[in-house]
Amino acid sequence: MPPRALDLLDLPIIYRYRTEAVSLDSTRLLTRGNPLSAGGFMAYFNPARHLYTAVNQDNGTTLLGGVIQTNGDAFARLVYIAPSAQLTHPGLPTLIEHLSAEAGKWGAFHVLAEIDETSDVFPALRAAGFSVYAWQRIWDVSHIPTQESPSAWQNVQPINLPGIQALYHQIVPPLLQPIEPSPKRAIGMVCSDGARCYVNVTYGIRGIVVMPLIHPEATDVALKLNNLLNHLPDRHGRPVYLCVRSYQAWLEPALEDLGASAASRQAVMVKHLARMIKEEQLVRAPQAANVSVQPSHVSQINEKE
Repeated sequence: MPPRALDLLDLPIIYRYRTEAVSLDSTRLLTRGNPLSAGGFMAYFNPARHLYTAVNQDNGTTLLGGVIQTNGDAFARLVYIAPSAQLTHPGLPTLIEHLSAEAGKWGAFHVLAEIDETSDVFPALRAAGFSVYAWQRIWDVSHIPTQESPSAWQNVQPINLPGIQALYHQIVPPLLQPIEPSPKRAIGMVCSDGARCYVNVTYGIRGIVVMPLIHPEATDVALKLNNLLNHLPDRHGRPVYLCVRSYQAWLEPALEDLGASAASRQAVMVKHLARMIKEEQLVRAPQAANVSVQPSHVSQINEKE
């Protein structure tokens, strides 16, 4: 039986798997908790949201998976798969491909997934067309001793956005930029010490996740991060995590010096839903006397079948 959308008759399955979901979106897990909790799975029945769960019943085993796309993003994210005891099931790649196809209907160009590099779901993601494009490590910075000092950080203003985008293009490798584009909205915090330190902050009921973009030439990075934690707005006692991608790995010694603790390394994986193809087309252009015009090569984006 091919995968299908979740319906109300599947609620007993969700209840059975409520503690067996394997997260593929670290930020969502740390800020919102278990995706199959009572407060989490009801969102999948809202047709107005780009949030979709599929069921795959294969040889007596039921598999679940979810995918989400945030408004305005060119990519979607796999949220979870379940149950954790069936990560090597032969029907899992089919379920993942079905979730990716649903994201393609929303207009997503890529689907992302984050998973511990030793996880049993790694082969299933590869079989479904995913490949590693970066590595990351989540650092728990909740218990770092803070130092009293004036805040060196401020909320991003629209005037800061060009500088943040320039910082992004200096730090993120060009091959990765089409997968997760530069910030388009004035959100997050910037350090007052020039345009070399920016953090995107995601808040949730369970915790706060900070994604930094810090230039290698920035000075006193450990002190700046300590200052950020001391003045992070609306913390209200929630745990705070800092996500370090492989292209920012030089930040990890500073976090160790601060006393932060690191989780296992994760693979950040991508499945491309669209590809560039070259197609010859004639393009009209003004023509001077005795000058011939050759056909131009125009690129267009076609969705994969």
